[in-house]
Formats: sequence, C-alpha cells, structure tokens
Amino acid sequence: MSTSDDTERAEQPEHSTGGVYTSAGKEFTRDTNYITTRITADGRDGYPVEAGRYRLIAARACPWANRTIIVRRLLGLEDALSIGFPGPTHDERSWTFDLDPGGRDPVLGIERLQDAYFARFPDYPRGITVPAIVDVPTGQVVTNDYAQITLDLSTEWRAYHRPGAPDLYPEEHREEIDAVNRRVFTEVNNGVYRCGFAGSQAAYDRAYERLWTALDWLEERLTDRRYLVGEAITEADVRLFTTLVRFDPVYHGHFKCNRNTLREMPALWGYARDLFQTPGFGDTVDFAQIKEHYYVVHRDINPTGIVPAGPDLSGWVSPHGREALGGRPFGDGTPPGRVRPDERVDEAHTPLRLG
Repeated sequence: MSTSDDTERAEQPEHSTGGVYTSAGKEFTRDTNYITTRITADGRDGYPVEAGRYRLIAARACPWANRTIIVRRLLGLEDALSIGFPGPTHDERSWTFDLDPGGRDPVLGIERLQDAYFARFPDYPRGITVPAIVDVPTGQVVTNDYAQITLDLSTEWRAYHRPGAPDLYPEEHREEIDAVNRRVFTEVNNGVYRCGFAGSQAAYDRAYERLWTALDWLEERLTDRRYLVGEAITEADVRLFTTLVRFDPVYHGHFKCNRNTLREMPALWGYARDLFQTPGFGDTVDFAQIKEHYYVVHRDINPTGIVPAGPDLSGWVSPHGREALGGRPFGDGTPPGRVRPDERVDEAHTPLRLG
C-alpha cells in the first residue's frame, strides 16, 4: 500500500503538496480512494448508528462537504450528529479549526483534522479531506467517503430523522437518481475542477467542452421540470446545487469555465435560485468562505492570493418563478425549522435574511 501510494504522490503532487493543484502537461485526476467504512443501522462495519457518538466535520467552503451540511439539515439530524466547521483555508497538512476558540474543535479537542485521521491510520498517506465523520469516543476518523455519507444519512439514520423529513433517495427513483448523479459528477462536479486544474491547453480544451456539453444538457432538462428527478427534491439536486452556487463566484473566472455565467442560463439560474431560497440550501452557503478557500488555497492558479470583491449576490434572492412548473420541494414532508444560532452563516456572507 505505501509503495503504490508513494508513487501516486510523486506522480500527482496536487494530491499532497500545499498550493499545488496542477501537473504540467496532464489532465487533472481526482484521487477517489476514500475511507469506505460505513456507519449503518446494523453496525456491520463496526460503527452502528448511535445518536451523539459521531461528529461530522464539514467546511462550508468545500462543495463536497456542503452536501452533507444540507442533507443533515434537511433530515433534521442536528441532535443525533454534531457538526464541526473548519475554516475556509488549509495547507498541505490539513484542514484546521481556526474558527473555534483557541483553534481547537470544541468536541474533539484537536487543532487539525489530520489528528483524527492519524488516530486511526498513523501512516495515512492521502489528502486529509472533508467531509469526514469522526468517532468521538476514540477520536478516530470513520469515513470520508462523501458520496456514501449523504446516502447513508438518508437511509441508515432514519431512526433519527425529524418528523416530516423528506425522502431524498426514494426507492422508486434510485436508478434514475444514480444515473443522473454519475453524469453530474464526472462532467460537472468534477468537470469544473478538470478545467481549473488542467495542466495543458489540450487538457483544458477537452474539459471545457465536456463541461459545457453537460451544462447544456442540464439546461434543457430543467427547462420544463422543477427538479432533476421526480416531483420533489432528491439527492441529485443536492449534488448539483453545491456546484452551481459556486459557479459565478469561483468557477467562471478562477477555473476558466467562462463560456457564460450561470445567470445567462435561464433554466439553471432559476433552478439554482429556487433551491437557494428553499430552507436547508441557501442557509448553509457562506459565499465569503467559498471565495477565500479557492482564491487563497490554490496558489499555483492565483499566486497573489487576492480574493475578488464580486460578484453581486443580490440576484440569489430575486423571484425565480419555478413554482409554475409544479412539484413540491419536500414531497410529503415539511421544511426544516430555523437554523440553530450556533450553526448560522454570518449574515455578512449571504444575501439571505437569516434572523
């Protein structure tokens, strides 16, 4: 294991070297080797679902972590699964808890997320990623498999869902949700990164074409339907939203995904605003942290570290008119309640009124 991992780190420095996210002459290849241990109702991997036992570590800046923040809130898991928020920037070693008093997570007592990884895997060779779920009694990371984490929150944690929690992964739509998710991941969620981290003009050109082919497909798909699959919000919408909400502030300019802005795509812009204004989505989004993360951390792309002042965010709360397409956001469920005071986004970092 260590030999192959060391070889990969040498060939792909963007996976382990601070500030380096491109390899000259190469396409960006995401390291998808995650800790696949699962927390399940039956505890078959040694980690049974238990209220209060685990802590979700999820940086607001990260789109993959943002998914878990949204799903946890939609399902009402706040009492069962606590949450810690690292700051928006990190170095090659780890995400840090610089937003907390003393720079330590108040539950885990650690300064760096890597401490939880090393507690379980002392020679852990890969990047320290969010989201991650940590076993509080042992201080050990359980999983960082972000794609599975949200599915398990929907299916394995049902005993702790709030009354009226939506079904984000309904069995009758799972095949279609999975198919949509596969295309959205490869072409859009990861597609923006392939553009931004391309190591050659040819790699960028290929990534750019693939990204916009997929965005045009989504624009057409969402022209006459309110949500990606079925008549209510599902896991598929959560996964697309976290990329769309970052598109104009970051991906359009910083990642050179600049054929046009999101605001110039009527269906996608209306869809994104519809979700943003839905409780559980926009109230998890911190635009200031998002911009600081990308523009400060990616020093090989933005060596000055200057964070742009724009874009204007007021359009996110403008009327979207998507109600005319029908559908019910939460299906047979209900909206989540107000965000807990200690989990609210700084009001200076969002156009929403969160009071």
